[in-house]
Amino acid sequence: MRILVMSDIHANYTALQAVLKDAGAADETWCLGDLVGYGPDPNAVVEEVREIKNLTCLMGNHDVALTGGISMETFNGEAKRALLYHEKVLSPANLDFIRSLPSAVKVRGEATLAHGSPRDPLWEYILNSMIASLNFDHFETPWCFVGHSHVQCSFTQKEKGTRVVVQQTAPNVAIQLAPKMILNPGSVGQPRDRDSRAAYAIYDSEARTWTPRRVPYNIAEVQKRIREAGLPEKHAARIAAGW
Repeated sequence: MRILVMSDIHANYTALQAVLKDAGAADETWCLGDLVGYGPDPNAVVEEVREIKNLTCLMGNHDVALTGGISMETFNGEAKRALLYHEKVLSPANLDFIRSLPSAVKVRGEATLAHGSPRDPLWEYILNSMIASLNFDHFETPWCFVGHSHVQCSFTQKEKGTRVVVQQTAPNVAIQLAPKMILNPGSVGQPRDRDSRAAYAIYDSEARTWTPRRVPYNIAEVQKRIREAGLPEKHAARIAAGW
């Protein structure tokens, strides 16, 4: 099957539209969480995601906070400010959809899905080989797909207990999957790997390949909506530079 894997949309509807158009037809879509937070379009994003067929979608930490499962005080002031705005404008139906999403890991075929990490699905960032090495024993499948860090990358354990190879993956270069790997499709709505283009990946479950993808979108349009909503200027600035 051809599976669209995406994460961390963060209320950026324009970026989500670009990803869905660029990805084309998919047999399934797996979203690794954080539909809300930071961006100006929480309702449009949730409504678009709700319409996706054959969807598996997880909660991210921002999603959980919006439903009251995590205190907003755990977020920095700018992130909290965006969540309070989303809490104010999100429709009851869209909030109910977010509440219906699981916050625990999910297994789909040969892949384990988590927002943060398999050992801490909501909060842990897998950003280096040390943290990755601590997570390989926490999933049984050959590979695990995670989001949260907003960095498109992979972590490969050659043999159990050996060193972990970290790689910032290249767009449009297919990776042949082999046990054991942790892969991150990057962020749709707020990339943090110095590439401002929306990030996602295509997973072919039969060929066992993972292809990272990037697609440009109208960033200025989103920045305009961020400012009109009175959200932090930092959230407008960072999407243009990918940090």
